Amino acid sequence: MGYRELCRWVGRNLVDLCARTGRVVKLFLETCAVARAADRQEVLRQMAKLGADSLPIVSMTILCTGMVMSVQTAKEFVRFGAADSVGGIVAIAMGRELAPILTGVVVAGRIGAAIAAEIGTMKVTEQIDALRVMAVSPIRYLVAPRLLAIVLMMPILVIYANLVGDVGGWFVAENYAGISSHMFLESVRGFIEPWDIIGGLIKGAFFGAIIAIIGCHKGLTAKQGAEGVGLATTKSVVLSIILIFIANYFLSVILYVHGG
Repeated sequence: MGYRELCRWVGRNLVDLCARTGRVVKLFLETCAVARAADRQEVLRQMAKLGADSLPIVSMTILCTGMVMSVQTAKEFVRFGAADSVGGIVAIAMGRELAPILTGVVVAGRIGAAIAAEIGTMKVTEQIDALRVMAVSPIRYLVAPRLLAIVLMMPILVIYANLVGDVGGWFVAENYAGISSHMFLESVRGFIEPWDIIGGLIKGAFFGAIIAIIGCHKGLTAKQGAEGVGLATTKSVVLSIILIFIANYFLSVILYVHGG
């Protein structure tokens, strides 16, 4: 590949990236514009489907993470005479980073894939075109309820994840390292601050918006056939997780470096 061919390849990909980004941003802005007109019953149905049904997998993931976090820190902290810091370290790690980002990844894998597959199937079976023929906006009817549902449910899931992770950390700290429940709880009270939890909830809402918009966008742009739906589903999960990790860095800097 010569110099000119390399420049053309880079240029084409940059233009394509900008075009794709523009389409996603346009979809997000259009969805925000019609969000108030979304059907409340459909929003509630999506909240139950996309949020409440995710509790089992979120519970298992975060519980094990909290237990592992405690296993990795409890013995060492006890050895260096810092047993009264274990609970606070686990709670801060959960509140700021682990609970929101792991919940986001789990929801992206479960819910983002479901959104892309559902809307993608509607796209390839021409149900989206049927909605337009009936003068029904697919964005208002399909995208807005899912966006509102995930944005509202993600902070709730993050709160639940914080609780489950702290319980897992406490269980291991008490039974593995011999740290009393009183010491663990006092450590949590002494270290944790409201902004540690609030920042995690803000992250959760942002991650929910990313999952919903990417899933809907990939579904609406799915190619014809079963292969197209499967490809859209895979791309939705991969892109959502990548964007969650990228957004997590910038949100951490904004919330805890400049805003904390």
